[in-house]
Amino acid sequence: MAAVIFGGGRAEAHPHVWITAVSELVYAPDGTITGVRHAWTFDDMFSAYAVQGLPSKTPGTFTREELTALAQTNVESLKEYAFFTFAKAGALGSQKKEKFGDPIDYYLDYKDAVLTLHFTLPFKTPFKAQQLAVEVFDPAYFIDFKMADNDPVKLVGAPANCKMSFVRPTDSTQTQPLDESSFLSGDNSNYGAMFANKITVECP
Repeated sequence: MAAVIFGGGRAEAHPHVWITAVSELVYAPDGTITGVRHAWTFDDMFSAYAVQGLPSKTPGTFTREELTALAQTNVESLKEYAFFTFAKAGALGSQKKEKFGDPIDYYLDYKDAVLTLHFTLPFKTPFKAQQLAVEVFDPAYFIDFKMADNDPVKLVGAPANCKMSFVRPTDSTQTQPLDESSFLSGDNSNYGAMFANKITVECP
């Protein structure tokens, strides 16, 4: 049950799970970007299903410790889907796909009857880049990612001259043609990309 979010039935091109997300791009003191930190809050229906049958000392509430196994199962399952997070560095036309390592610092919170999954995706090799593009989306559109209304994306420890911009899918879906080869390739790569949350950072 813990990994139901990443299970079968994903071929249908409409969402079954809704996530409200907050993301942070994390930089080291020398200006290299080291990873992406996510906090994903699941919808109440999925949250109720995910915790069904889990033991807890206090009925109706769950501590971070009681959710440890569920958190581990979810982050391990995320790997198959590239963590729904896609990064490229470099100027447009010469971008290089950057790879992530296994998630670290992961845990689940349960508050107001919803689950929030916190985790950090470290880049396999931290790097400096004048231009960075990060997209968050589910290619199969089984999961709908909506970035939070307030402070959806932050730069943490970035050099002072770096500037970040963020475009929601509602801002671009109807007006921009879908670039099928932007981040993925394969049978399931097209539809969900129209609903990508797009983060760009420029560090002159």
